[in-house]
Amino acid sequence: MVIIPAIDLKDGECVRLLQGRKEMLTSYSRDPVAVAKRWVEEGATLIHIVDLDGAFSGTQKNLDSIERIRRAVEVDIEVGGGIRDLERIEMLVSMGINRVIIGTAAVENPELVREASARHPGRILVGIDARDGRVAVKGWEETTEVDAMEFALRMQQTGAAGIIYTDISRDGMMTGPNIEATRAMTEALDIPVIASGGISSLDDIERLKSIRGLWGAITGKALYTGKIGLSEAIQLARNHSTTG
Repeated sequence: MVIIPAIDLKDGECVRLLQGRKEMLTSYSRDPVAVAKRWVEEGATLIHIVDLDGAFSGTQKNLDSIERIRRAVEVDIEVGGGIRDLERIEMLVSMGINRVIIGTAAVENPELVREASARHPGRILVGIDARDGRVAVKGWEETTEVDAMEFALRMQQTGAAGIIYTDISRDGMMTGPNIEATRAMTEALDIPVIASGGISSLDDIERLKSIRGLWGAITGKALYTGKIGLSEAIQLARNHSTTG
């Protein structure tokens, strides 16, 4: 299982939100490049970046920060937030972004996932953010009637290379991930699933490791508050992969 540190960008700063709510924002650094370098020094092999301004507005507004992070580190980077069309995907790929995450646009325009996946096999992920089992969109501000599990299966058929599954009720709350829903999603799909939301301790990582086949886990707030040390978390996940 791969441990993936998150960098959420808003107005060029590295921040975290509680349950995705704009009014519940904490800024952790005005230098996201330094944050990215720190995670790489501690062993990260993949960094998860979200353009929060883009997620809320539909237009990415932190490209400068994303580009500076890309130039500063040599590990893989995946980017989501405000990616609504093929032109933006092509621009990010040309910038050197390894994996592109489509969220709202995957719900509103599934053909975008199909076409982008055909053009860039293995590099297009779908972010499924669920509230009470239903898919939320537009920076989690709107909850649809779309069932998260059914949607994940459709995205697999459409060609997505993987699913990032977030339980919104757990995100930033430090209450632990939704193990049951994550397990069900992982068991139902053949493509990789990455868990996100609520990871607050090494015990949570141990619990996620019990999910057979789970590809990775994204953690953010726990790293920034010091509840989890990234190198320790990576070692814990790595030990599992070599012994089980």
